[in-house]
Amino acid sequence: MSQFIFKMPDLGEGTVDAEIVAWHTKPGDVVTEDQLIVEVMTDKAAVEVPAPVSGRVVSVTGAPGDKIAVGSPLIVFELADGSAGVAATAPAATLRPAPAPPPAPTPPPAAARPPRPAPLEATGTAAQAVAAVAPAASAAAPMRQGRVMTSPANRRRAREAGIDLASVAGSGPGGRILRADLESSALRDAVADTAHTTEIKVIGLRRLIAERMSEAKRTIPHFAYVEEVDVTELESLRMHLNHSRPKESGSLSYLPLVVMALTRVLESFPQCNVLYDAARGVLVRHRAMHVGIATQTPDGLKVPVVRNAHTLGLWELAAEIRRLAERARSNKATREELVGSTITVTSLGKLGGIASTPIINAPEVAIIGLNKAVERPVVHQGAVVVRRIMNLSSSFDHRFVDGYDAAAMIQALKERLEHPATIFIPTVKAP
Repeated sequence: MSQFIFKMPDLGEGTVDAEIVAWHTKPGDVVTEDQLIVEVMTDKAAVEVPAPVSGRVVSVTGAPGDKIAVGSPLIVFELADGSAGVAATAPAATLRPAPAPPPAPTPPPAAARPPRPAPLEATGTAAQAVAAVAPAASAAAPMRQGRVMTSPANRRRAREAGIDLASVAGSGPGGRILRADLESSALRDAVADTAHTTEIKVIGLRRLIAERMSEAKRTIPHFAYVEEVDVTELESLRMHLNHSRPKESGSLSYLPLVVMALTRVLESFPQCNVLYDAARGVLVRHRAMHVGIATQTPDGLKVPVVRNAHTLGLWELAAEIRRLAERARSNKATREELVGSTITVTSLGKLGGIASTPIINAPEVAIIGLNKAVERPVVHQGAVVVRRIMNLSSSFDHRFVDGYDAAAMIQALKERLEHPATIFIPTVKAP
């Protein structure tokens, strides 16, 4: 038999290493060619790596959370065909985006235990007993054999507190259980209950999100600006459009209307449709508007990109946002669908709250957040009336977008949303 050393493949675009997210095989397993063996993640995307050959797994390198350099041994196979041992990496074509992870297994139910009321009141004797047994609080008392000696009152206290007398060491004559023994046992159980914790290793997409958020907040001086918008007329238009379309075409939310209005506004504020290339110290201004849509998924926050949003009609825009969000949530979005945005819109929907301070999706310089739309009394045309109000919460990179320009852009967006007919009218540029 011979061995086949499979090295971490080059995943493209300057990738120097990849993080192990999950192994799908282990030493001793027999795998077939193209069978999924490991899921890895780069700074760009999660990728499934299939087996390049058939054989038995001899060893694997790294645990979930570990980073393996490109070209380093990843897994060793034992071949049965007697061919010469080789070292190889997988061709790029064999790699594929990782699917959505399976739901976490339901933990088995804890052992049944009688309900426990409030702990017994401590007495001076009990405090002394607890101090005496404190060093052994984490160790379980040995189970007693035969009938337990204690008073009827202590049996009642043990029953009400859910304490098994057979597990309590008695300090009285002949091992008789005293009240102090019950109180120290109850305290030990309370300490054990509060000591139960779960450690969750930060790996994969969650690690990547944490790193990017930390980097953005650390390096970008955020300028936050919140403005309330009267969306009463926008809501009326939205409801009218939804009723005029068949149900199978999907319901229209505020999001495509806001994105469409934003593309109109950016025509007058091109300094907000910019990427900052920190390595070169250059601002790259884009004519095309590629709008990122922050989307919550089971794996964490992803930002699929609506490319050339300014060229799409309202229903095309709504359909594309819906399609991208579904692909992101099902982990089917390709790398191309998750990179390249020039400005991002984020919305928490019904959980939107009053205001928020969204973090900029670097290397962009602006992000627009939609908060919850609610009906409340406001002064409108000199009278107190009920109107539908929604706040826009935005953040700008104050290094490159001045406060005046940021406020002017949001005011222009507010104007479009409060007079929704103007959403469908391109900006008229001065001759």
